[in-house]
Amino acid sequence: MVALGLFSFSALFALFAVYAERKVSAFIQDRLGPTETGVYGTLQTFADIIKLVQKELITPSAADKMLFVLAPGIIFLAVYLGFAALPWAAGLAPTHLNLGLYYIFAIISIETLGILMAGWGSNNKYSLLGAMRSAAQIISYEIPAGFALTSVVMIAQTLNLQDIAMQQGILSTEKIKFLGYWDVSSTGGLLSWNIFRAPHLIIAFVIYFIASLAESNRAPFDIPEAESELVSGFHTEYSGLRFAIIFLAEYSMMFLVSMVGVILFLGAWNTPLPNIGSVQLATWTTGTIWGIIWIALKSLTLVGVQIWIRWTIPRLRVDQLMSLCWKVLTPLAFACMLISGIWRIWVM
Repeated sequence: MVALGLFSFSALFALFAVYAERKVSAFIQDRLGPTETGVYGTLQTFADIIKLVQKELITPSAADKMLFVLAPGIIFLAVYLGFAALPWAAGLAPTHLNLGLYYIFAIISIETLGILMAGWGSNNKYSLLGAMRSAAQIISYEIPAGFALTSVVMIAQTLNLQDIAMQQGILSTEKIKFLGYWDVSSTGGLLSWNIFRAPHLIIAFVIYFIASLAESNRAPFDIPEAESELVSGFHTEYSGLRFAIIFLAEYSMMFLVSMVGVILFLGAWNTPLPNIGSVQLATWTTGTIWGIIWIALKSLTLVGVQIWIRWTIPRLRVDQLMSLCWKVLTPLAFACMLISGIWRIWVM
């Protein structure tokens, strides 16, 4: 039931996100977007899914059929299995893992294998070039993302995502030093989030968010799918349901990386409302339902920023992409990791 629930959520989110992206892009470009199918075009995405499901599954005659057929499933499963360790509220998680963050970082790396299988198995030069670009991009940006996440782990002293979430709420009795002492157990809210507990984590969060765009192949890092150069990149030869699965994986990845960022940096399922005197706002908003609402709102906000960036910032060149990773983000992320060590020893 849990697996079915997570899959249903991924599918519904993808339907919502595709429609939202079309409307946001239309607004930015002074267009209308979908208008004909359903009220304000709300059924356009459903119509597209029905169309894709009905299309013939075409396998190129020169393709490596086993790799070609398996690739979309591996790409989606790598992302889908990452949801297994994400906590949605206090005590509510598909599975409780002490190494939850390590598991997520490891399992989504398998997506690169699926992308390479799709590019190589298609026996198409555009697909292969797109797959190689994607593999180089994802592997490179895992370095600054990993350093940024390690910065949080060094502060939290755990890889358990539920424990990291707990530390950012009123359940923590820790006192932190930043512009004086705040008693998190009585204040709660924004002041107990990691970006405020250790302010250098704001930089780590920005680094992680930029790297997550590259991990998701989102603009301005959509070089693997550059239509003007590579037709559609590694999924050029895919059609029908296989193409829909790859698309589902991309949008699921958008929510997954956003939710990981929320859990590690932005208070997870904890409310941003503080306790004010005898008014215990942070207490009555930490229930299961409120937890789901808060973490969903925060994650969807980051997804909205991803969509906004796609239709605002132009695509980077390959050399610019790699320079940003190795010359800017990686040194900054490593510096954040060093600061976390110093902060943990001298401040907390």
